[in-house]
Amino acid sequence: MSLTSALNTAQSIFNNTGTQSSVVSNNISNAGNKDYVRRQAMLTTSLNGAQVVKIDRAQEEALLRQYLKTSSQDSAQQALLGGLEDLKSIVGGNDYETSPSTYLGVFQQKLQAFRTTPGSTVAAQGAITAAQDVANSLNNASQSVQNVRATADKQIATDVDKLNTLLSDFEKANNAVKTATASGADASGALDEREKALKQISQIVGVNTTTRDNNDMVLSTSDGTILFETIPRKVTFKSQDVYTATIAGNSVYVDGVALPRGSGSTTTGQGSLQSLLQVRDEIAPNFQKQLDEVARGLVSLFKEQNTAVGPAYVPGLFTWSGGTVDTGATAVAGMAATITVSSRVITSQGGDPMRLRDGGVNATGLVLNTSGASGYTAELDRLYTALGADIDFDPAAPTVGFDATTGIDSNVSIMEFATNSLGWLEQYRSNATTAAENTSAALSRSDEAYSNETGVNLDEELTLLLDIEQSYKAATKILNAVDEMLKSLLDIAS
Repeated sequence: MSLTSALNTAQSIFNNTGTQSSVVSNNISNAGNKDYVRRQAMLTTSLNGAQVVKIDRAQEEALLRQYLKTSSQDSAQQALLGGLEDLKSIVGGNDYETSPSTYLGVFQQKLQAFRTTPGSTVAAQGAITAAQDVANSLNNASQSVQNVRATADKQIATDVDKLNTLLSDFEKANNAVKTATASGADASGALDEREKALKQISQIVGVNTTTRDNNDMVLSTSDGTILFETIPRKVTFKSQDVYTATIAGNSVYVDGVALPRGSGSTTTGQGSLQSLLQVRDEIAPNFQKQLDEVARGLVSLFKEQNTAVGPAYVPGLFTWSGGTVDTGATAVAGMAATITVSSRVITSQGGDPMRLRDGGVNATGLVLNTSGASGYTAELDRLYTALGADIDFDPAAPTVGFDATTGIDSNVSIMEFATNSLGWLEQYRSNATTAAENTSAALSRSDEAYSNETGVNLDEELTLLLDIEQSYKAATKILNAVDEMLKSLLDIAS
């Protein structure tokens, strides 16, 4: 080997180790960055020695696609579970102490106590107070259900704004990737930024990717709607400030196409948006219908025959803003929000609780206990029996938007219907909890697999740094040897 060749070899080693050590140092400094993908300086050998030809990025497309899919699934499932937990809190959590079903049970007991001692004013007042608690629980539950819908609506608006921002960030990163790829420059930093935005997008909406020339990427939703192609497509949504049982939420539109909501306790939704739509437009409204049916059942069971001109029946103990008795088997939207106990039996409002025993709560001129006997129980017996009798509920109330295995019957007593409504909600929530645990585990495995292939392993990087150090030492020895030889030649020449 000539001295010139030796010097060239040493120079090549110094250049290579300088680049390699820079890459390794950058890897080590980003060891805790989840959005950083490991780099490696790729060497090739030729007649001129080894040289760094490119900085390779440890990209794994298949693992990235799997990660994006599991991320979307888990985000959707967690959003669904959050909505169900909010609904469960409405009825008092695990003990359901504030549920209409609980208060109905107390009311049934108080009505039985009044039957036992029909002449007792205290027993009468106890039954009326229990009835008020039932009405209040339905009012509060109805309002809380609509609050859950409003909360979901606000979160949808937040997610849509965030999605549009992320798509704008994705556009900038994608343009940088295309420019760097076309010019042959290192696109690693831009690829990291693009992937970071892509991961966050997948949490909001399911996303599929297609790569074109110059590493240009196209995004579409899980149902095939284009989300990004050269420029981001606009995602639009108009939020609602207030929700009632009669108000329907607005759709989320991706490039003018409505985003479908998820369905089922193991939701079909991809990303948080579809599950939030499911909570707002399917699960919460279904629970509201069940509350409305309990309210309709109470008004119907406690109705009184009208002796005056007008409808055959009028509301009795329980009335509502509509002031009528519904004779069909169809839920009346929002009825649970306005049901109340007639003021004609509330002492503090000038009423007489004994009207519950004697009849004529609201029906003018109707008195069943004509003799005024203190032991009269016929009406109380009828009402108590009615609470346990089967009645027809709206089949749509318990059957819209749930798994077939968790349905509740539409021809049962009001007590059973109210209890089954809680069972429906709890079964839905339980299934969603199990599914959330599964999606969380799947995401963890996908994240681990992707991180193992693309993340920074400090042990490996430090070992590589030692190897680079040895190469540097070898180049130093070559340089020292050449220096000694040149000195010897100069000494001979002198």
